[in-house]
Amino acid sequence: MIKALFCVALGLSLPSAAMAQDAAATFAAIRAVDGRMAGIAYRLTTANAALCRELAPTPGWAIHAIDQYDAPLRDAARVSFGFEAPVAVEAVVSGAPAASAAVQPGDSITAIDGKPLAAVAGKTTSSATRDAALATIASLPADRPLRVALVRGGQARSVTIAASPGCRSAFEVLLGPGMEASADGRIVQIAVRFFERYSDDEVAVVVAHELAHNILHHARRLDAAGVKRGLLAEVGRNGRLFRLTEDQADLLGMYLLRNAGYDPQSAVRFWRDHGGDVDGGLFRSRTHPSSAARAKAIEAEIARIPADAPRPYVPPIIATADQPLG
Repeated sequence: MIKALFCVALGLSLPSAAMAQDAAATFAAIRAVDGRMAGIAYRLTTANAALCRELAPTPGWAIHAIDQYDAPLRDAARVSFGFEAPVAVEAVVSGAPAASAAVQPGDSITAIDGKPLAAVAGKTTSSATRDAALATIASLPADRPLRVALVRGGQARSVTIAASPGCRSAFEVLLGPGMEASADGRIVQIAVRFFERYSDDEVAVVVAHELAHNILHHARRLDAAGVKRGLLAEVGRNGRLFRLTEDQADLLGMYLLRNAGYDPQSAVRFWRDHGGDVDGGLFRSRTHPSSAARAKAIEAEIARIPADAPRPYVPPIIATADQPLG
């Protein structure tokens, strides 16, 4: 996410002394939303590591980079977030390994596992530096402790974060007035409006659905099947395969929620009560089932869970993750 857009949308494109208080409040709101996303993502990815073939270290934090903020906002961002280095810790999930290692919001990260973190984009507003840091972390063995070099108030220190394997996926909050949610195999993106409208348990239903797409490699498998996007996405075989992936993500998403300790019925309630906000009602894409159909299918799947099913439970659909669609 380019954080400048978030701030401009709230009238903070030209920070000044008179606007300092508003800027601080806006940056606090950004941190709160990203922290909520980090908490949901940490819970889902670590609880479902047994379902994922691709794992990554999952410390339980949100990190960001100074060049995600437009140049006029960077001085204000440094005041609010520290940024003694290009990459810093934005939020820490309570009870996660990063918190246990005494990592705090506002710590700047200078190196991961001995690999220095440097700016990629320079003065250009971009998430490239943050993305490169995430890629560095994701490339490391998930079952090994993570060595992190930090600096705060000019004082350098090193911490070792306990191993915490999680499903390999990045997570990002999208800006704008829409109710978009997507997954491309690498990243899950959820619109900020979800966090404004819904509780964390409700947002987790949407995050779990999108994470399920990544776990099942849907983007890659759709490409391999030659499925067309755009105007042709709803037609014939294209629409049928897109619909198949949506049905699969709904069902696997419910299992991800259950494994992470959420009430699986929360998925049924979400689609019954709020599905029209997301699927567009009469104007929904035909690549997606109706919200009523989604709720009914998920409820039926819940009824099929064995009474003695463990947590984590690995549903049969996981075995299809590398099979051709259709």
